Amino acid sequence: MPTPVSRRLYAGLLLAGLCTAIAPSAYSANEELLQCAAMHDDRERLKCYDDLASAQPHEDKTAAGADVQLPDAKSHDAKESGSKKQRSYLARTWNLDGRGEHEDSTRLMPLKPHRQNYLIVRETNHPNRLPYTPAVGAHAPLLPYDYDPAETKFQFSVKAEIMNIRQIDFLDFKDFRLWGAYTQQSNWQSFNTRNSSPFRETDYEPELIASFITGKPSGLKLVNLGLVHQSNGKSLSESRSWNRLYLQGGWEWNDISLLARGWWRIPENQLQDDNPDITNYLGHADAVLRWEPNKSQSVSLLVRNNLSLGQNRGFLQLEWATPLLIGKSAKLFVQATSGYGESLIDYNHRQSTVGMGVSFREW
Repeated sequence: MPTPVSRRLYAGLLLAGLCTAIAPSAYSANEELLQCAAMHDDRERLKCYDDLASAQPHEDKTAAGADVQLPDAKSHDAKESGSKKQRSYLARTWNLDGRGEHEDSTRLMPLKPHRQNYLIVRETNHPNRLPYTPAVGAHAPLLPYDYDPAETKFQFSVKAEIMNIRQIDFLDFKDFRLWGAYTQQSNWQSFNTRNSSPFRETDYEPELIASFITGKPSGLKLVNLGLVHQSNGKSLSESRSWNRLYLQGGWEWNDISLLARGWWRIPENQLQDDNPDITNYLGHADAVLRWEPNKSQSVSLLVRNNLSLGQNRGFLQLEWATPLLIGKSAKLFVQATSGYGESLIDYNHRQSTVGMGVSFREW
């Protein structure tokens, strides 16, 4: 008959053998999970988790009776997607956190929204039927244009990241990005069928923007240096164009953001200047204040002023976007403006407008 000492010795050897058999498999499972989690590509990571789940039960019972559960790849991706939706406005539009970059550096960066993209029907209280500029060789129309107060207005605005340099550590800036941007705004007399529904005005605005990113969680988040050209592509007497260099700061506090910039107009030859007095109306600075109370709707206010005490002229633009009850690609969009420069040909024309339509979601 075995003695108590021999029984305890036998039990100890049996327990050691069980631990030895279990430990390698537990270590191997953990190592395989870590390999899956380290994968950057979402599809490959999901496939890795699926392969592990098919190779063994979703829940394993250890010798101690504890439940060990494999990570759910779908819930992991859902959490990751949820965290992306919580990105702030400036982080989304200027890729401040780098989440919009491809792991493959040979692939082109995706297009991002630059300014608001929208399609509205709007009405003005004072149509500009006699557009005029004091440019050399220009003259006002002999007869007023037969324009309707109501028209269709749409804007298309995107930008693409050309290059980036991470961890530059320059004057408290952490990252650098170079962008190419393009904005097109059109005013279409779509209801003016008696005159073949002409496009009254289309403005083209390409930009080159150097962004310096601070990496701060709030306050000043970026500084932009920009070179911008804006023109309507028409010939005299309706040609309008100018070139600017600007400095812009971007601040953010929770759901409120502010983009403010000042610019210097690049001088032109007097004989080639389409609008020599444009800064008297559009000034030298503007600011956009934006509020996103719940990340699904937004309110923004654009303020522009010539900062002149003698002949003060300015422009206000208020916009509101909220989700529609149908579809996921557009939002109900309302825009109201007042002042000078609602479009480039109207730079020296004062009017108030109100319009409603749809704005398109960010991608």
